[in-house]
Amino acid sequence: MNTVRIIGGEWRRRVLRFPDAEGLRPTPDRVRETLFNWLGQDLSGLSCLDLFAGSGALGFEAASRGASRVVMVEQAPKVLAALESNARLLAAEGRLQIVRSDAVKFASSLRSAGLRFDVLFLDPPYRQDWIARLTPLLSAIMAEDGVIYVEAERALETCGEWRTVRSGRAGQVFYQLMRSGKPDGAE
Repeated sequence: MNTVRIIGGEWRRRVLRFPDAEGLRPTPDRVRETLFNWLGQDLSGLSCLDLFAGSGALGFEAASRGASRVVMVEQAPKVLAALESNARLLAAEGRLQIVRSDAVKFASSLRSAGLRFDVLFLDPPYRQDWIARLTPLLSAIMAEDGVIYVEAERALETCGEWRTVRSGRAGQVFYQLMRSGKPDGAE
């Protein structure tokens, strides 16, 4: 069993356990710290969607920091069971919705339901073209002023109408925060 530590908020220092699974790479502490500095430490009132939940590091971190709703999507049964176990351990079931689904199918169902999110965590397995398949669905599932956090095997300047406004690199991982429209400060 692998572990990841929540770095901020209500569940700070709590350790989550998750199994080995193909393509599963938890977002490192340093990168999560940067992400939540970009987003703000308090996510109170925000709704978050983690389409490739994996270890749960991003979704549990968002819930720990006060997000009012966090939906975590995972397809692998063993990984899903670990997410559910960690949610019970943290007594977080009320704030979290854990869904077993394919990311594209789930995003499509959200579009038809009219649900929108303030923050989208998009950290798919590499070299499987997930981001390209999800891009056409993003504007229908994101709040007007929402942000998308993307981890990828290469730097991304755009994702449809979404533009990178902050970015970094940690080893082989490129990470970026995206907003709809023009980068901050651009006219």
